[in-house]
Amino acid sequence: EDAVLGFRLAGLEGRAVKSAGEAREAFAVATATRDVGIILMNERTARLIREEVEDYIFNSGFPLVLEIPDSRGPLPDRKSISDLIKEAVGISI
Repeated sequence: EDAVLGFRLAGLEGRAVKSAGEAREAFAVATATRDVGIILMNERTARLIREEVEDYIFNSGFPLVLEIPDSRGPLPDRKSISDLIKEAVGISI
């Protein structure tokens, strides 16, 4: 809810969810909306629907899906962006 409020103040649309079902529905709407270019979702929400998110990321190119930490900070088991880049290209940045 904090992230949605913050993005609304910046003029961006968002939707807060409390369950996997609500997350699944919001994700489906966002990915089907033609004028959406980037979907930001917090890591805890993405974890609720991990299979759908990964399937979309690996099989669709648009819109871009980015997972961000919520107000409690990053999940301890999530890899950092630099770790993901290192795994993908073999160099550290």
